[in-house]
Amino acid sequence: MLKFAYFIEGGHYAHNNGKGEFFMKMSRMYLPTLREVPSDAEVISHQLLLRAGLIRKLVSGVYSYLPLGKRVLAKIERVIREEMDAANSQEVLMSAIQPSELWKESGRWENFGPEMFRLYDRNEREFCLGPTHEEIFTSLVRDELKSYKQLPLSLYQIQTKYRDEKRPRFGVIRAREFIMKDAYTFDRDPDGMKQSYQEMWEAYTKIFDRLHMKYRVVEGDSGAMGGSDSHEFTAMAESGESTVMYAEGCDYAATDEKAECIFELPVQDTEKKELEKVSTPNVGTIEDLENFFQVSADRFAKTLLLTVKGEPIAVMIPGHRELNLIKLLKVVDAAEHEIEMAEEETVKEITGARVGFAGPIGLKKDIPLYIDKRVTEMTNIIVGANESDFHYKNANYGKDFEGTVVDDLILTQEGDICPQDRRLRLKSDRGIEVGNIFQLGTKYSDSLNLTYLDQDGKSKKVWMGSHGIGVSRTMAAIIEQNYDEKGIIWPLVVAPYHILITVVNAKKEDQMQLGEQLYQEYTKLGYEVLFDDRNERAGVKFNDADLIGIPIRINVGRRAEEGIVEFSLRRGGEKEEIPVSEIAQKVKDEFAYQGL
Repeated sequence: MLKFAYFIEGGHYAHNNGKGEFFMKMSRMYLPTLREVPSDAEVISHQLLLRAGLIRKLVSGVYSYLPLGKRVLAKIERVIREEMDAANSQEVLMSAIQPSELWKESGRWENFGPEMFRLYDRNEREFCLGPTHEEIFTSLVRDELKSYKQLPLSLYQIQTKYRDEKRPRFGVIRAREFIMKDAYTFDRDPDGMKQSYQEMWEAYTKIFDRLHMKYRVVEGDSGAMGGSDSHEFTAMAESGESTVMYAEGCDYAATDEKAECIFELPVQDTEKKELEKVSTPNVGTIEDLENFFQVSADRFAKTLLLTVKGEPIAVMIPGHRELNLIKLLKVVDAAEHEIEMAEEETVKEITGARVGFAGPIGLKKDIPLYIDKRVTEMTNIIVGANESDFHYKNANYGKDFEGTVVDDLILTQEGDICPQDRRLRLKSDRGIEVGNIFQLGTKYSDSLNLTYLDQDGKSKKVWMGSHGIGVSRTMAAIIEQNYDEKGIIWPLVVAPYHILITVVNAKKEDQMQLGEQLYQEYTKLGYEVLFDDRNERAGVKFNDADLIGIPIRINVGRRAEEGIVEFSLRRGGEKEEIPVSEIAQKVKDEFAYQGL
């Protein structure tokens, strides 16, 4: 048996002959391919997963995985399991139904937000469908852990998670039900936690390398998970929701939400002028103001009005930059669902003006004003006058207005200065977050009272880490990196089958006999072989072959009686006619090339 034969575990097959050999013929396979692109499929992975018959939508954000899709998931999971096991993490399986009591202990029951699916049992006890499992794993270990001798400990599971996304999109990339590997590490002290963090980093690197993915490891935001340091493993793809900021020439990389924003302000006036009120009828946007005042947007400061937990606040940033909502959330200590732009009526109540004329001077209602530090370095700027159709020019911080100064409230953009090497400029790229690692510290140990007894018999808090991989999301990300105009191009490591043998004309006895012979032979050698024995037109078969993307293709056609077949690779390989005796070496070469 070849070393890659283990991949046949975890899938669904038509027949097992009792010798460990599995067979699948397309005439018996459930493979509902689609010719047209579904109208609601926005990105290529969603389109191809549907067209190639790997998934079907049940309701918005919820999908069923069909035979080919299930096989791909099983192979991704197999790679994950092998590397997690090698990192001394032990697999468990926890319930997706979680009691509210544990979440209330941690303080996240009310704070997690509307993404949590909540339900009651017949006894009116409150539960949720698990969006994540920090509380549950902490509780499990809390009930069993006694001594320092039981640490360090690493546990993981591969399981379905549930989040009631406000706007499910991009197929399985942003779904309400998704498959995830989550691991939790438990250590005696911060150094142990950091060591476990590094071990997970290395395990993730091996996983995504084995999956042949193009990815970056970037600094990320801890978000609802809490804790201190975190990193994201981002698969690079134009369709990705994440923006990655990086600098060529150093190893700095971070999400645009996390990246420190450093940019050069234009040269400022040395003399602070007197404040002047200017009539600006129907001039409410930065673009309108640029045209009206004949100056660039970096001479303005915009005041944004928002509500946090129902209470209004004002935020002031340079006019040519965008607010970084994640940074603001940390300042005001709120979750994303607790903040929104102020309604028009609220704006009028606070400013006395229409939307578009808010400013820091003369607000009608006393509300917190948070100011990005760059505004304090600007002189003689133009701001809203809190009066419809009026602005102030020559406004200056400390002289005309004050507020709570915050170091950084701005979203980083391409061309900004690299925080790690200020000689370099940041570039941006799009990506899909497929993995994340968090240093949780004692956040959950404190709230759920997870302790151990040290060598001296003293009670100490456990230091934790949380580490996730989106399994279903990874499948989509692989497609986003491996496709052409005809369909999917699977890497061998995750391909639903290694080899596709297609009989061009099923009515020709010599073709069917040779196809069957090759099918049996290569299955017995340990390869996973899909046999297209359907009585369909050759064009239909070839289109399906391109669409589902099996890496190695053997077409049995008109020269079958001579023992000659057409051999090709799905990834750009030229078709060539070869004797059947040469197939074995061609297949071995491709496996060696892909590192299997």
